[in-house]
Amino acid sequence: MSEMSFEQMLDASLKSIHAGEIVTGKVISVKPDEIALNIGYKSDGIMTRSDYSADNTLDLTTVVNVGDEIECKVKKVNDGEGQVALSHREAIASKASEELKEAFENQTVLTGKVVQVVKGGLNVEVNGARVFIPASLVSDTFERDLTKYQGQDVQFVITEFNPMKRRVIGDRKQLMTATKKEQHDKLFSELNVGDIRTGVVKNLTDFGAFIDLGGADGLLHISEMSWGRIENPKKIFKAGQEVTAMVKEINGERIALTRKFPDENPWKDAEVKFAVGTTVNGTVARMTDFGAFVELEKGIDALLHVSQISKEHVNKPSDVLTVGQDIEAKIVDLDIDNHKISLSMKALLPDADENADVADVDIAAVAETDAE
Repeated sequence: MSEMSFEQMLDASLKSIHAGEIVTGKVISVKPDEIALNIGYKSDGIMTRSDYSADNTLDLTTVVNVGDEIECKVKKVNDGEGQVALSHREAIASKASEELKEAFENQTVLTGKVVQVVKGGLNVEVNGARVFIPASLVSDTFERDLTKYQGQDVQFVITEFNPMKRRVIGDRKQLMTATKKEQHDKLFSELNVGDIRTGVVKNLTDFGAFIDLGGADGLLHISEMSWGRIENPKKIFKAGQEVTAMVKEINGERIALTRKFPDENPWKDAEVKFAVGTTVNGTVARMTDFGAFVELEKGIDALLHVSQISKEHVNKPSDVLTVGQDIEAKIVDLDIDNHKISLSMKALLPDADENADVADVDIAAVAETDAE
């Protein structure tokens, strides 16, 4: 057997490579637009700026140093000049593609950054690979404007993987649905009437506020927002505001909330403070044709019936009273169970002088007689 030449021995000591293979090379020189790498092959590898980064203005000498090791994909074994053409970007993409395939098969939850918001959905980057999340799969609720996701990290699962057609589809909606289901089940397993919970105002209507308790919404009806009277929920709360409330009732999936906390109940000492016969001061809060409602203190309104305003005939309260006016009245009826108090201003007025009435009549009669 003839001895091997030096060149043959050198070739035998070097590995063989093929296009598409992933190799690791050591940087032996760097130019602003090109990198030379030793990949353990008889020829050095060459990587252009565009094969290293998508930034066409990047100066490679600012990010790569001699001696650095870079993972690359072999584009061509011979680039026409006897050198191996390499691509760092394609190596990252290939590796990422394998990771996406594995994530698809195992339904692994991935996290990626939204790099582009398009008309049909979101383009998300995961380790250099692109995943498209259709608008219908971005959220479990309809969202007209997706621009808020630009630059955000989002979690999703791969529901379709077809790299040959460059089609990799992500789904964020099913994760959100599953999370909410878990939160829902946990909430109802723990929730009891009388619990104090803090939630976030999700929606406001004329009749109340829907509070997100983390798994389900509770209704805080306008009548349960305060011991006092609330004119409009939108004047008290706003969407996104944190609200603490007590669970009043649980009926299947429906949760009724209240902010009428027992320890703040203004009626708890009412039988003493507002006993029949007591003289009180209050402010006219609102009026109807049959009477005026007077606020005695926050959360306690009393009815001053039109017939109890004066000893003289009054057609309607607004003829003699105004909203915001302070008045003095006597409590003539107290119904603790139904939270009702009746007032009378007339009861505080002095009785008319009957003798004065008679005198007036007599004087008139005398005057008429004299005239005759």
